[in-house]
Amino acid sequence: MNNLIESMRDLVIANRIIAREGVVDGYGHISLRHPDKPDRFLMSCSRSPELVSLDDVLEHGLDGEPVDADAPPVYLERFIHAAVFEARPDVHAVVHSHAPELIPFGVTDVPLRPIFHTAARMGAEVPVCDMREKFGDTNLLVVNREQGRDLAATLAGNRVALMRGHGNVVAAENLHAAVMTAIYTQRNALMQMQAMQMGEVTYLSPGEVETAGALAPKGTLGANRTWEYFRHRAGCANF
Repeated sequence: MNNLIESMRDLVIANRIIAREGVVDGYGHISLRHPDKPDRFLMSCSRSPELVSLDDVLEHGLDGEPVDADAPPVYLERFIHAAVFEARPDVHAVVHSHAPELIPFGVTDVPLRPIFHTAARMGAEVPVCDMREKFGDTNLLVVNREQGRDLAATLAGNRVALMRGHGNVVAAENLHAAVMTAIYTQRNALMQMQAMQMGEVTYLSPGEVETAGALAPKGTLGANRTWEYFRHRAGCANF
């Protein structure tokens, strides 16, 4: 199997996983940098992640546009992915979701911070992008390159950024890291809110974040037990 087909298959599985785990619903999307063309990325046409198939995966340029002029309708917010890939050569996978557990941290002065070891992959700092600061009142969606680049600038070198009143973006070095970060960042948000209701919270220290965050599985996706676990849960064991 060549690199492109394998990457497309993994991307389909990733879509099914983040749908099964409640990271995305009918909205949201995940992308993967092209394995052979770093100035392009792979992402589905405009479909709900749970329904994405191999036939839906399209090549996009870093301008956010599909390479095929006759491509089916694409995601309106593809510029999120294009801008992050453009700004961050180290990033090879991007997730955008509207996970409800994360929204409160983007509209209050309470920072999202990791409280348990598996969530360390989200990083010690999670910045918040407020489009109103640069673009005034909008529909809060990222619908062009300028808005995408503004979000990428807020993300900077971090792995996760929140989008006020909208959602979040996850940027990672590979597909596994992006999927797992999206899942465990969402779970951390819920547990952080629960912990805050109980009393003073002991967050992970910067050293703990760095050490625990470095424990991400190595090797191919098929060799990662967490990927295997979530893949089975998503019904993709034999895909």
